[in-house]
Amino acid sequence: MSDMNIVDYFEIAIVGCGPAGLSAAINGAIRKKKVGIFGTDFCSPKLHHAPHIDNYLGFHHITGEDLRQRFLHHVEAMELVINQSKVTGVFPDEKGFILQSRDKFFSAKTVILASGVSTIKPIEKELEYLGRGVSYCATCDGPLYKGKKVAVLAYNREGLDEANFLSELATEVILVSLVKEKDAQGIHLNKNIKVVSGKPLGIVGELWATGVALDNGEIQADGIFIIRESVLPDQLVPGLNITKQGITIDRSGATNIPGIFAAGDCTGAPYQLSKATGEGQVAALSAVKFIDELKSNTKLTNSSESLAVSLQL
Repeated sequence: MSDMNIVDYFEIAIVGCGPAGLSAAINGAIRKKKVGIFGTDFCSPKLHHAPHIDNYLGFHHITGEDLRQRFLHHVEAMELVINQSKVTGVFPDEKGFILQSRDKFFSAKTVILASGVSTIKPIEKELEYLGRGVSYCATCDGPLYKGKKVAVLAYNREGLDEANFLSELATEVILVSLVKEKDAQGIHLNKNIKVVSGKPLGIVGELWATGVALDNGEIQADGIFIIRESVLPDQLVPGLNITKQGITIDRSGATNIPGIFAAGDCTGAPYQLSKATGEGQVAALSAVKFIDELKSNTKLTNSSESLAVSLQL
């Protein structure tokens, strides 16, 4: 992956801008690490909708929106910026990890997953055909379907944009839009996009995906692109250990992959604000320790190599 265009480098990259992610961000920044936050255009809608909060220490009967604004102001005061690029994949690299967001790539020494509790329910056989005709990223895999017929299952506004992008490559794009009318305002679809109605039920195919089963019929396609607000954690990070409760972590917030940590609702119950911010802090401190130990080991190795060379001379 060394030949790709890296947009920016971070010592700690945080996926998610809810309470856990923002807590991790400020604690990483306080320890003088370069922190990158990846989130949506509206951080923590769950907190925004809370009428009032009584169990967050020091803030009795505060509204969820007031507390959300305090969190964001804290981050802004520390000159941290929330990157509104949706991360679609996290992959190991010789320098740590590569985070992919459409056609952009970011490099990070460590990663903290703070994506919140997932409400995603994959449609039938979606995961079975992932990488075999099913994709979550049009920019990544779209060129594979140049001159072919593709289907786009759009669960958000981004899905409509991705359909337009694919229409410039494919001969035909069949769009199944589950986007609310108010959220689709301002987007004009290209002429070779065919919009069909229906609720996606599952992927059909044999060795390779060949179409999508809807509640009112079936559509055929050479490739199927599923565009949602977020990606399931184990699909975001290949090899990540998860259970029905959430991402598996130890008391330091470490996952089964060295250098990747997790915090907040994505690690399981209880789904509480204090737990999320506390785990965010723990994950950040663990990431800092991981980075510092890597630097110490590198210095030790370099010193040993220099001594070996001098002895040979």
